[in-house]
Amino acid sequence: MSSPTPPSHRPTLADVADAAGVAISTASRALAVPGRGNPGTRDRIIRIAKDLGYTPTAASGTASTPSTRMVAVLVSDVTNPFYFGIIRGTQQALRVAGYSQILVHTEESPEMEESTLEELRSSYDGAILTASRLSDERLAELSAELPLVALNRAVPGVPSVFIDTPLGFDQAVEHLASLGHRRICYVAGPPTSWASNLRWRAVAAACERLGIEHTKVGPYQPRTKAGAAAADAALNTGATACVAFNDLLAIGMLIRLKERGVRVPEDMSIVGCDDIFGADFCNPPLTTLTAPIEQAARLSVSMLLDRLQSERIGASALNRRHIAALPTHLTVRESTGSAPRRTPGGDS
Repeated sequence: MSSPTPPSHRPTLADVADAAGVAISTASRALAVPGRGNPGTRDRIIRIAKDLGYTPTAASGTASTPSTRMVAVLVSDVTNPFYFGIIRGTQQALRVAGYSQILVHTEESPEMEESTLEELRSSYDGAILTASRLSDERLAELSAELPLVALNRAVPGVPSVFIDTPLGFDQAVEHLASLGHRRICYVAGPPTSWASNLRWRAVAAACERLGIEHTKVGPYQPRTKAGAAAADAALNTGATACVAFNDLLAIGMLIRLKERGVRVPEDMSIVGCDDIFGADFCNPPLTTLTAPIEQAARLSVSMLLDRLQSERIGASALNRRHIAALPTHLTVRESTGSAPRRTPGGDS
C-alpha cells in the first residue's frame, strides 16, 4: 500500500483521519491513548500520521511544553446576549491570572468545535467549551487529551460547571400552576443542545407531578427570528402558557403574539430562560430564569487553571472528574398571569 501524499498545509488530525478512512475521534484516540481500540487500526493510523508528518501537540503547561498563556473560549453563538456575561467573566478572570482569551464562535456546530480545537491547538494552553454541542463521550475523550472545562454542561469524567436550569424550570411550572394554568407547552431549542433536552425533561416531570397537560414544539434555533414559528406552533397546541428554551425565542414569541392580537399574559403566558440584557425591557417584561452567569464563567476559569497547574507539577488529576452546580431562580415579571377562561385558540 502506497504512502499517503502529505498535504500542502501543516497536517492536521482531520488529514490523518481522512487518509486512514476513520472518524477524527478514532484517529485522536489511536494517537493519544495507547492501548485503546483495534491494534491493526491503531498501527495503521500511527503509520499514516508519520507518513503525513503529523505530530500530536502535547498538552500545554507540561514541563516539556512552554505555556502560551492563552485560553480558548468556545461559544455556540457569539451574538446571543447570554454569552456576554460569560465572555466578560472569563476574560476578567483570565486577565487577573495573567492569561489572554481566544474567543471562538462555533455557529452551533459540533464539527466546528472539534476542528477549531485541533487547528488552534498550538495556540492555547487549555479550553473552555460553553454549551458544547459535542456528545458526552466525545467531550470525555477530548478531556483526556487536552485541558478543558465544560461550561453549562455536566459531563461525567470532565471538569464541568453546570448551571442548574432544570431547577428553575421546575419553579416555572410551579409558578404557572399557581396561576391556574393546566396546559403548558415547552418550546425546544436546537436538537444538538444537551440543555434543551434536560429542560424538557424537567418541564415534563414537574407537569406530571402536578397533573398538568404538557406538550412540546420545536426544535428551534435559539434566536429571536425563530420565535414567530414557535408562537404559531404553540398556539396550535391550545396551551395557555409556554416555557421557552431561552429568552431570545421567548422575545420572538412576544413579538409574534402581539402581531396576531394574542394578549400576553391575558391570553397566553410566556416564560424565558437566561434573563439576558433586555429581558426586562420587553413589552411586557419577561418572566425568566436568572442564572449566576459571570460566577459560572469565573469558576470555569478557576477549574481550568487548577488543572493546568496540576499537569504542570505532575499532581493527581482528580479535579478532572469534578462537576460544580450553580443554582438558578425564577424572576417573575409581567409576561405571566392568571390562566384565561378560554384557550388562545378559542377552545373551552
